[in-house]
Amino acid sequence: MRIALFGTIFSENFNKYIQHLINKLEAEKIQICVEEKFLEFINDKLRFKNDIVTFKNHEELKNQADILFSVGGDGTLLKAVSYVRSSNIPIMGINTGRLGFISSIAPDQIDEAINDLLKNNYKTDRRTLLTLTTSNNLFKNKNFALNEVSVVKKDTSSMVKIDAYVDNEFLNTYWADGLIVSTPTGSTGYSLSCGGPIITPGTNNIIITPIAQHNLNVRPIVINDNSIIKLKVEDRDQLALVSLDSCSRAFDSSIELTIKKADFRITLIEPQGNSFTSTIRHKLMWGIDKRN
Repeated sequence: MRIALFGTIFSENFNKYIQHLINKLEAEKIQICVEEKFLEFINDKLRFKNDIVTFKNHEELKNQADILFSVGGDGTLLKAVSYVRSSNIPIMGINTGRLGFISSIAPDQIDEAINDLLKNNYKTDRRTLLTLTTSNNLFKNKNFALNEVSVVKKDTSSMVKIDAYVDNEFLNTYWADGLIVSTPTGSTGYSLSCGGPIITPGTNNIIITPIAQHNLNVRPIVINDNSIIKLKVEDRDQLALVSLDSCSRAFDSSIELTIKKADFRITLIEPQGNSFTSTIRHKLMWGIDKRN
């Protein structure tokens, strides 16, 4: 088995856990491959007994790993998607962040998680992504998002006007700070903070959620994920921001945005005892009520 490690900066409190992860992988004779920038961060903090293979892009990764471990929070896992892309390499998220809805392995579960991997005792969850198409190819070949595509105002305090179409049928004109088009995975992210619903993964839906809308009768809407969404933005400064997960670009508001389901999905690895409902119940502290 070949394991790739990708991560971002983490607190020193987690050094012992990540060192234990490395020790466990090496003890099990698992080949380790580390993303170059992550290796630079951990090189003077952690020790490897064996020589380390590195990768710096998705082309190098797909020939060197069977599984990718994402070390960090949900934001780190979203960045890991750009390395995996359509290679079908599963991702397991080790959570050194905060809430961790999709980075589901706690640091104290590392031993158990690796043992289960070796025994093939785990679940896989296939997650839908969105793609964005523009006439100027704004994001080039990184035009996909696991959580959401969001359009927001750039530098002004005034609202933006966004005309939204679903399958070429006019849906609504949104006067707001912006608009979020989210997958079920992203329903527990930015969309949730703006009043959007929680959607169970695998339900084949897309959520359209306004950000600080001017008309209070305008609410989030859930549509079929086979739909094609087109957005036309009007902004006083003629510039707005569009984000694919954590990657943002300014764009001329005369450019039309086309959003649809991606033609590939991402595979997440979860322990047998984990489930989406148990995760949100725990992370959102449902049931923390003396009456229960």
